[in-house]
Amino acid sequence: MIRWTQILLLGATVAMTAGPGRAADGIPDFSGLWGRDSLNLESPPSGPGPVVNASHTADGTMDMSRLVGDTSNPILKPEAVAILKKRGEMSLAGISVPNPHDRCYPEPPPLLFAVQFAFEMLQRKDEIVLLYSHDNKVRHVRMNVPHPDHVTPTWQGDSVGHYEGDTLVIDTVGMKSSDMSAVDWYGTPHSDALHVVERYHLIDQRAAKEAAARHDRQYRLRPRPNPNGVVLDPDYKGKGLQVELTVEDPVMFTKPWKALVTYQRALGELWEMRCAENFREYYAG
Repeated sequence: MIRWTQILLLGATVAMTAGPGRAADGIPDFSGLWGRDSLNLESPPSGPGPVVNASHTADGTMDMSRLVGDTSNPILKPEAVAILKKRGEMSLAGISVPNPHDRCYPEPPPLLFAVQFAFEMLQRKDEIVLLYSHDNKVRHVRMNVPHPDHVTPTWQGDSVGHYEGDTLVIDTVGMKSSDMSAVDWYGTPHSDALHVVERYHLIDQRAAKEAAARHDRQYRLRPRPNPNGVVLDPDYKGKGLQVELTVEDPVMFTKPWKALVTYQRALGELWEMRCAENFREYYAG
């Protein structure tokens, strides 16, 4: 099998090691395959956080067959409340709420963090390449350069990055909006003014497992194998990976808000997956 690394980076010098640590040039090593067992964004320890599901099952967990975003979240401006309410009503009526993921479009942050189970990071001197599990999505992040003075809006936007000590910082602007734009499964909308900052850092393995378990319990009471092919390494002794997102959009949100996404080391490699447009159903776990 030809790996993505062979296809994209043949002949390139990449920081690739068996486990996270530090590369020869001193930058933190985030390379390799990372995964998780649940989708959606994690709430921060304090302060404004992402929209969550207002629909629950009889056991108190979130009902992901009914994607009804909580319109009482104070981050939402009236226009966003109106759109989110309409999309929630569609879900309750059994109508699939359109979003870039289900329509096979490129997925901007923070949506891609809400809908992707796994990713692999390839670190180069002048570029970070991010490979995602669902539908073979790819992002390219230019390193140590500013955004252009005039960014032409695209579905994934313009991403630039740099290191701050042990943290990789990725800044994305220029994400164009449409009638199906969303930052999560519930259809929380965004405008062309969306600005997202991702901060990647390694955390203690125990802390990563506890954060993942806390997040998973919102969606099911008992552990279950990941339904999308991601297998977390039960014997891995290294660090976990956590991404802190800061999201701002003065058109749709009253203030900047934060979210977390916690990953653990995954086994194997990314698999090939073809995207098929889905106008009837949605799947979330």
